[in-house]
Amino acid sequence: MMASKAGLTQWVKRRMGLSTVSFATAIWRGDWGPGTLARLPEDCMKFIFVFAALVALTAPAAAGIATTAWGGVDGKGVDLFTLTNARGMEVKITNYGGVIASIRVPGKDGKMADVVQGFDSLATYTDVTYRGRYGATIGRFANRIKDNTFTLNRVTYRISRDAYVLRESDNKPYDERVWDASPKDGAEPQLTLSLIDRNGTMGFPGTLRVQVTFTLTRNNVLRMAYRAISDKNTVISLTNHAYFNMAGDASGPVLDQLLTVNADQITAVDDKNVPTGEMKNVAGTGFDYRRATPIGAHINDPDPAIQRAKGLDQNYAINGKPGTLRLAARLEDPKSGRVLEEWTTQTGLQVYTANYDPPPAGLAKGYQVHSAVALEAQAFPNAPNVPGFPSAVLPLDTVYNQVTEYRFSVSP
Repeated sequence: MMASKAGLTQWVKRRMGLSTVSFATAIWRGDWGPGTLARLPEDCMKFIFVFAALVALTAPAAAGIATTAWGGVDGKGVDLFTLTNARGMEVKITNYGGVIASIRVPGKDGKMADVVQGFDSLATYTDVTYRGRYGATIGRFANRIKDNTFTLNRVTYRISRDAYVLRESDNKPYDERVWDASPKDGAEPQLTLSLIDRNGTMGFPGTLRVQVTFTLTRNNVLRMAYRAISDKNTVISLTNHAYFNMAGDASGPVLDQLLTVNADQITAVDDKNVPTGEMKNVAGTGFDYRRATPIGAHINDPDPAIQRAKGLDQNYAINGKPGTLRLAARLEDPKSGRVLEEWTTQTGLQVYTANYDPPPAGLAKGYQVHSAVALEAQAFPNAPNVPGFPSAVLPLDTVYNQVTEYRFSVSP
């Protein structure tokens, strides 16, 4: 048996009496007519098939973006976009809800796995039993605002996920909207999603023009660049609600996966898990993940916030200067070696360990309690009501810019 592709090549050249040039010409130009193939010895024919398989396995993937029609919602077309880089990493995103439906990356054995939980059909995301906002783009304000009320410029606003203007297709939360989509092909394919969030929708002031650009880089990084501008002072916090399981989306609980959070403090919360304005050091608490720690190490700690949430559902104050791209969290599956590093310009990171039963479609796929973790880079929850928190106010005609990156790699 030949030990390598090079050895096979040398053997067949000797067997067939071919020079290096004529052999390469025949293989790569396809100069093999039916008559030529018929005259080849049987062992040479076997080689050609083996060689072709090796070439297929070692050839680089074609980078780019492909579009598949996925159905429609509210009379608008929905597509599924597949971004691929030359390393074979693949990301699927739909313009319904700005949802990341899958991310396929390799482990240390080279096997690919989908590391985010998601679904294969639009009907699942629009079904009345669906919940969880898997992989969705969340806005206008991610996470909690106390009593769904805030005051801005002496005006008090009451907000809700229900539309406050007309119950039309454009007056819904971002995860239920059909976004305009603009794909861009290339070695680092991009998908730009945009929408107009009208004044009064969900109770928020100002008409907001929102854009999210997803870029898949050559180096297995999925970058999300958020941009928005309002015609009126408003509040804003945009994020993505991807659920990660680095062993594979349906591989069971993530309690043995190693989580690192680059944060010395959390925002203390009340009995409804809303930040009070107090900052709390993580040292010596069940929220201390400053070093790589199995997620399950503190999942049942006696801290009241952990007990109420039945796991982690906590905002961390990311170390470093807000507005600068810095490490927020690292997640590793020791068995497969798959690693996620999340870098962001945002101020906070909500860590949520999927503490409740998934929807029926999730159960059908094998998803379960604690079978994923969400790492949502965003503004501090309840920031509009806490003057001491980093501001979540967007003044009119000021551009909102935030970046979050999912950086994938393999540990030895």
